[in-house]
Amino acid sequence: MANPDAFLGKWRLIFSEGFGEYMKILGVSMPMRKLGSMAKPDITFSREGDKYMVKTESTFKTSDFSFKLGEKFEEDMIDGRKTQTLITLDDNNVLTQHQQWDGKKNTITRNIVDGKLVMECVMNGVKCIRVYQQV
Repeated sequence: MANPDAFLGKWRLIFSEGFGEYMKILGVSMPMRKLGSMAKPDITFSREGDKYMVKTESTFKTSDFSFKLGEKFEEDMIDGRKTQTLITLDDNNVLTQHQQWDGKKNTITRNIVDGKLVMECVMNGVKCIRVYQQV
């Protein structure tokens, strides 16, 4: 059953696999990829009414965005890209973020598995898995 409030709270990265290759396929510069690979970000999900906020914080950078489920918005990415983004929630409580820019597409899914936030990022067949624990 769909329950977006299951994502609310602060989450800390505890596992990451394939992030360097994923950033490379996104077109992130080598210096930014090195910083990104070393970062252990916290992600905070919060809500005001039907609007959700996502804040990602690390020792290197902080970024945030807000959205309403099912409504497209322009997202400013940490690496300077601007994407057209749509976030949906399915009946299995999987939060899916579709990003498009310059003819490219990227998909990020998030779901709660055994009390952990599992994020899967996929672009052009390159996949990254990041797992977060609630703090």
